[in-house]
Amino acid sequence: MHIGVLTGGGDAPGLNAVIRGITVRGYSGGHSVTGFLRGWKGVIENQSIELDPDSMDDIHMQGGTILFSSRTNPFKVENGIERIRENYGKAGLDCLVAMGGEDTLGVALRLSQEGISVIGIPKTIDNDLSATDFTFGFDTAVNYVMKALEMLHTTARSHERIIVVEIMGRHAGWMAVHGGIAGGAHVILVPEKEFDTDEVCEILKARYERGDRYAIVAVAEGAMDQQLQRHVLHSAEKDAFGHVQLGTGIGIGEVLKNEIADRTELETRHVVLGHVQRGGSPTAFDRVLGTRLGIKAVEMAEQGQFGMMAALRGTELVAVDLIEAVGTLKTIPEDLYETARLFFG
Repeated sequence: MHIGVLTGGGDAPGLNAVIRGITVRGYSGGHSVTGFLRGWKGVIENQSIELDPDSMDDIHMQGGTILFSSRTNPFKVENGIERIRENYGKAGLDCLVAMGGEDTLGVALRLSQEGISVIGIPKTIDNDLSATDFTFGFDTAVNYVMKALEMLHTTARSHERIIVVEIMGRHAGWMAVHGGIAGGAHVILVPEKEFDTDEVCEILKARYERGDRYAIVAVAEGAMDQQLQRHVLHSAEKDAFGHVQLGTGIGIGEVLKNEIADRTELETRHVVLGHVQRGGSPTAFDRVLGTRLGIKAVEMAEQGQFGMMAALRGTELVAVDLIEAVGTLKTIPEDLYETARLFFG
């Protein structure tokens, strides 16, 4: 077989481990592997490199992706799908493995429905893809969040200060909840639960009154208090998939910091963790998961399981329909958030 590989959307630690797994397992099965550069853009423009085991040494230890990435949406590019079909045929591909989140895999699903043999691999630090228990990149990112919160405790405690920490998570609060619990946040706010700033302030004031004169507030970038939304100003620009570009302008972290300071008269600062959350080398968990997913993708190709995605269920990898992955976002369950709430204050 001739297997194509691409990485789309935001980078995530573990992508190179998947590429390595596909390439080494592919060659051991007598297959050839081509890597397309910059996601769907590389397939549209026929930009690719040949991959072989000799070029895979130690790449699983590196963050990012050796194939680069982009947020190109083929359905927004003139003749994008026709060009993909043409270049797929020119390359003599038998299968195209797409690594990405809801947008990249959404394109993969539509291409599969149009008769192109595609296999998906779930990738997002947000861990919000359905049909899989965990996505690679999440463990690395949440460990960074944990460490950042842990370090901020020192400054907050020393200066008797509240620090509001804005964490990635547009529609789901997995990173804020996991990182917040592990990093000892005193309040955690997520997109799934609209919050009341007055309630947050009461929790913080009660904490100070009992003598704990500092606090860490972990807030996902998509968390909302409807009364504050008029102050949250994001860039008017949208990406190729129609998403407002969060992380620019004035985010919820800064707005909430200002409100807490005004309503409590307590010294308050804010920190936006930003893109460092998706950077750096992957954890052991993400290296192993990425490797296993790459191997699984080749096995699925050999078995003709196209239009499907490799998913982690418990400790096992299984093939699931792509529609399961992109049909609905996976949000945090009620019981997990209630666990976090036990430690508020």
